[in-house]
Amino acid sequence: MPGTVRRWNYPPPLCIAKCGGTAVDMANVILSPGFPGNYPGNMDCTWRILLPVGYGAHIQFLNFSSEDNHDFLEVRNGPQHSSSLIGQFSGSQLPPNLLSTTHETVIHFYSDHSENRQGFKLAYQAYELQNCQDPTPFTNGYIINNDYNAGQSITFECFPGYVLIGHPVLTCQHGINRKWNHPFPHCEAPCGYNMTAQNGTIFSPQYPNEYPNSQDCTWLITVPHGHGIYINFTLLQTEPVTDYIAVWDGPEQSYPQLGIFSGNTALESAYSSFNQVLIKFHSDFSTSGFFVLNFHGQFLFQIKKCCS
Repeated sequence: MPGTVRRWNYPPPLCIAKCGGTAVDMANVILSPGFPGNYPGNMDCTWRILLPVGYGAHIQFLNFSSEDNHDFLEVRNGPQHSSSLIGQFSGSQLPPNLLSTTHETVIHFYSDHSENRQGFKLAYQAYELQNCQDPTPFTNGYIINNDYNAGQSITFECFPGYVLIGHPVLTCQHGINRKWNHPFPHCEAPCGYNMTAQNGTIFSPQYPNEYPNSQDCTWLITVPHGHGIYINFTLLQTEPVTDYIAVWDGPEQSYPQLGIFSGNTALESAYSSFNQVLIKFHSDFSTSGFFVLNFHGQFLFQIKKCCS
């Protein structure tokens, strides 16, 4: 300013380390309040590192000194104070390098009323996280959701006629090396089960592969009351006579038999007068094959009209 003694129009500004804040840069430094001087007493400070999804924070401590067992620094793997703890530090020993495995990291520092020390200086650097393993190809079914990032879940479902073996929902776990929380499931054509549906498909065991030898499989199909069941084979290729599919007009083998199907005669069909049919497949110790049958529930008068 003008005058004999030149002086600034304001006091010099100060750069101070604040108590808490949000860091969104891919690399930055976080300081305890008052650093490099001592931090004040009764501090409760929270910093949040917010990175793009798919990145974690590599944290390196450059300085660390706090009142042992009284003043603490916590680093958590997530956006909340309740998120999983990566580490809690107190005293004068320099903490090790840390890796967060989410794009959000919480750093919490708190001090009591006595013996304040220099505190800490840490630097973080973003690093790219891996996705979980690609679950495709998923044979005889499909996958809902194609995001394989940490925290994401995918759902496995089978095509009609197949059943899911394993967990239907998998979640990509947090970690440096991303892994699903369960092994991949698979869809298989089973050796018999109970099915309640208006329509569906039954495959020979292990279809589209050949069925195994020495099988005895039973399916019970149930459709709504007042309906019968129309069954037709779209593929029938078994060892004649010794490998066969038997169908009963009801839930047990004591009911009338609708037919025994064997050999290589596609487009075979049967009609039930009951809302349940029992299907049994038998194979002997030699020569395998395949079969595929579809069923459809129909009002009984439609079946009677069709077959009269």
